[in-house]
Amino acid sequence: MNDAIPLRKGLFTKKDLFATSSISIIYLLLSALLIGFKSDQIVLILIFNTLYYASGVSRKFVLGFSIFIVYWILFDYMKAIPNYQFNPVSIEGLYNLEKEFFGISSNGVTLTPNEYLKIHANTFLDIISGLFYLMWIPVPLAFAAWLFFKNKQIFLFFSLTFVLVNLLGFVVYYIYPAAPPWYIQLYGFMFRADTSGNPAGLIRFDQYFNIPVFQLIYSKGSNVFAAMPSLHSSYPLIVLYYGLRCKLRKGSIFFLIVMLGIWFAAVYSSHHYLLDVLAGIVCAIFGIWLFNWLKERGAVNLFITRMLRVIT
Repeated sequence: MNDAIPLRKGLFTKKDLFATSSISIIYLLLSALLIGFKSDQIVLILIFNTLYYASGVSRKFVLGFSIFIVYWILFDYMKAIPNYQFNPVSIEGLYNLEKEFFGISSNGVTLTPNEYLKIHANTFLDIISGLFYLMWIPVPLAFAAWLFFKNKQIFLFFSLTFVLVNLLGFVVYYIYPAAPPWYIQLYGFMFRADTSGNPAGLIRFDQYFNIPVFQLIYSKGSNVFAAMPSLHSSYPLIVLYYGLRCKLRKGSIFFLIVMLGIWFAAVYSSHHYLLDVLAGIVCAIFGIWLFNWLKERGAVNLFITRMLRVIT
């Protein structure tokens, strides 16, 4: 009790202040070294520290969500080690494979579904696809927050499955770097390492509402050549799986609609091929199976038990 600071007994201790300050400083220094300083890093530190010291409940909440924070940091740090430095980027090969499996004949020319949908784009689909694509992170996070207060054990299962699926996707990114459809539409089959993120067809959503939503989102992208698998397509499937597991009838119907909408938007907006979407689905299914397999064999049970003690 001697290390407690009078401001709030039990929350503001020298040990806690030292730990959070050290973690915050190390994160900022490491980020500056690897990818450069960004205002987002300060925002993340402020959110974490505010929730950690606001109350006992908010502390447990942010510690539970630290699983997602670790995922985000790893995703951000991918900028430091571009996947195209390890393996050649598939540009023309994936494009031709998409045509071979899903090519659409139009006026005597074979088009990829992306090319066909781009020709037949309209304002209604621009708006709908944009709205669905905005859900790819908020819906999983909102569902995770609901699970945290409803069933902390399932919350941990969901969170760990989410991160595991992402890690599997990251591995594929480095084994098989792949250019998205919009890259070919802009640059052809020539590899350009300095290519920045692009909102592609989602720019029409921004233009219609005159707000740079997707332009800002994709300006912060970690890796242009990470189209395969589409993790955008993996996330809603994980949410649907756990929604069904929790027996949420109305919620699962909503999750199903969001999932199908995101899958369509991924192709319609030229961010992913159908092959990318299918790979994302396979990645999610395999990740869900792998987590359950590891859990059944006790490989993650100790971590789950300790995390439950922290957040309950």
